[in-house]
Amino acid sequence: MGQKINPLGFRLGTTQSHYSLWFAEPKKFSAGLQEDEKIRDCIKNYVQKNMGISSDSEGIVRIEIQKEMDLIRVIIYMGFPNLLIENGRQGIEELRINVEKKLNSVNQKLNILITRIEKPYGQPKILAEYIALQLKNRVSFRKAMKKAIELTEQTGTKGIRIQIAGRIGGKEIARVEWIREGRVPLQTICAKIDYCSYTVPTIHGALGIKIWIFVDED
Repeated sequence: MGQKINPLGFRLGTTQSHYSLWFAEPKKFSAGLQEDEKIRDCIKNYVQKNMGISSDSEGIVRIEIQKEMDLIRVIIYMGFPNLLIENGRQGIEELRINVEKKLNSVNQKLNILITRIEKPYGQPKILAEYIALQLKNRVSFRKAMKKAIELTEQTGTKGIRIQIAGRIGGKEIARVEWIREGRVPLQTICAKIDYCSYTVPTIHGALGIKIWIFVDED
């Protein structure tokens, strides 16, 4: 039996921090998690609908949620925040109103901030969306993985590993293909590893994309 662990959860408290920062009593903890899920889903759906991109890509790296007694602060880290930034406060305000309607909360004020990622192709989520788009366009999986590695090398990362699993190329038997460039020390806790697991639907079935990026070591 395989012994696997999420690289991000493995490093919580060392090189990785939580994406949700708040405190709740045990009875209200479940409701708080569901509220976070509603916020993230509403933001992703709005961005997909208004940025003119494919339904399985939004360019969002992560969404951090900080809760206080009367305030919910949402920080959206995006690789390509074109529409939201070009429209200025209007686009962000419209997004805030949509999220508030979804939450239906009158006791807490909602504040949304957009943060641009300086090197988007150094983020596994952005690379996974790029590879998914290439696979949907019938590009060879090897060519897509090599191009993704070339984009990552320009960001100065120390290593990257890309893995694709499923009926690759429409073959009858599912298999796993992977490629690595540089060092990716997955068993070292002090190594800062960015990780993403992404599923892309194709006409031959779903393909699973996993990307590990070695950023730095403390």
